[in-house]
Amino acid sequence: MALSTSSAITLNINGEKHTLPVDHRTTLLDALRERLDLTGTKKGCDQGQCGACTVLIDGRRAVSCLQLAVASEGREITTIEGVAQGEDLHPVQQAFLDLDGYQCGYCTPGQICSAIAVIEEHAAGWPSAATTDVRPEAGVPRLTADEIRERMSGNLCRCGAYVSIVQAVAQAAAAETKSAEAAA
Repeated sequence: MALSTSSAITLNINGEKHTLPVDHRTTLLDALRERLDLTGTKKGCDQGQCGACTVLIDGRRAVSCLQLAVASEGREITTIEGVAQGEDLHPVQQAFLDLDGYQCGYCTPGQICSAIAVIEEHAAGWPSAATTDVRPEAGVPRLTADEIRERMSGNLCRCGAYVSIVQAVAQAAAAETKSAEAAA
């Protein structure tokens, strides 16, 4: 008996369910771009090295070119099209605009999705390779430029907008911290 090489799957993308038939080998990136017309997520290297295709899956960043669409079923997927709240930009999007954290813009959607996760990972106390003191009693490290560069290192920008990207992530992190303190 021959096994089926395709299935109908339901993907929860940006809070909306999409049911579509896919070949089992279809990547999440190809399903987003080619099947659902969510073209904000970019195809760069198609090898998981550039970060242009970064999306959030269950709140954690993932390169969608290495994620199979069938493995994404039942998970919460957020693309660049889903990070704003209506007309209100996400603080990371606003910071990228304010500080010119982009040039050609090709890598920007992946950079923004990654930055959103970086800020959340940092706030949760996750260390990075640049964290000098990883002891739990040391608390959350300062989000320095070195920390941001290390945490964002999976996202490449061929235009070299790194200085502005680091500044944008720092500004957005400060805005989120201020917002959290005001809410508390």
